[in-house]
Amino acid sequence: MNETETYQTAQTFARLLVPLDGSRLAESALPPAERFAAAFDSEVLLLHVMERGARPTVHGDRHLIDQAAAEAYLGGLVEGLRSRGVNASWHVHNVPRGDVAASIAEHGTEERTDLIVLCTHGRGGVRDFLWGGIAQQALQRGTTPVLLVRAPAGGTDPAVFAPETILVALDATAAAEAALPIATLLAAKLGTRLHLTMVVATLETVRDDLRGASLLMPTATRAILDSEQEQAGIYLEGIARELRASGIAVETEVRRGDAAQQLAGDVSEHHAGLIVAATHGRAGLQAVWAGGTVARLLGRTSAPVLLLRTVER
Repeated sequence: MNETETYQTAQTFARLLVPLDGSRLAESALPPAERFAAAFDSEVLLLHVMERGARPTVHGDRHLIDQAAAEAYLGGLVEGLRSRGVNASWHVHNVPRGDVAASIAEHGTEERTDLIVLCTHGRGGVRDFLWGGIAQQALQRGTTPVLLVRAPAGGTDPAVFAPETILVALDATAAAEAALPIATLLAAKLGTRLHLTMVVATLETVRDDLRGASLLMPTATRAILDSEQEQAGIYLEGIARELRASGIAVETEVRRGDAAQQLAGDVSEHHAGLIVAATHGRAGLQAVWAGGTVARLLGRTSAPVLLLRTVER
């Protein structure tokens, strides 16, 4: 049997890293970081990495290209955080880097951070590639979870981060269950309930490797999927009973269809303010950034997504 290992420096979030580029979009990461800091008494480190050949604007928004301006910008944000009781500091990596994503991931390890909080606007382009690269590299290094936050549309102010429900996506594997300890801790600290959900395919949405069988034996395949739905409900309720015994409010739901579409629907229907999911080793990491469930989910919902890495060994 494979053993699943979750890379997490500790089951807390004592030190947070928030990379910023000077844009209002990137500042959407600040409200969740501040809320985590209040819940966990965390230190918050604001980081800017000077980019080699950086342009002064990206998508019409400011992009820091000068060290003095970056220091003044981060210093002002830190002053505001400290005025609200947050233990905050800043750092400018003043040696220009061509690979900003790699540098930020390295800082996550060097600074012994427990969480990297990133913003993605979900419209494609330079910033999505950058932030996606940071998240992927941080997870590949196996040390730091990543919280991906969608920026509000139209350049409006960042939304207040006050989730009432945390959605945990499960698939009956130990790798996916690795998200449960962190989700449970967050529910306790943030005073929220957990919504455990599992998506079972329909005949029309089975995986590619099963599509041939479903076409040849549709009745048998449908019966197998219906059985999976029943077993998924039993599985989720078993987990929920254990969590309820520890004082956590838990709901469960089994949905049918495409995973990303159904998870996005679940988020909307239950007003989930945070999604927690574990990526499954190297294959899972590639899937996240190559049209996988999490990548498609980010395009369908505005809820922040907390990604943890698991590795089967």
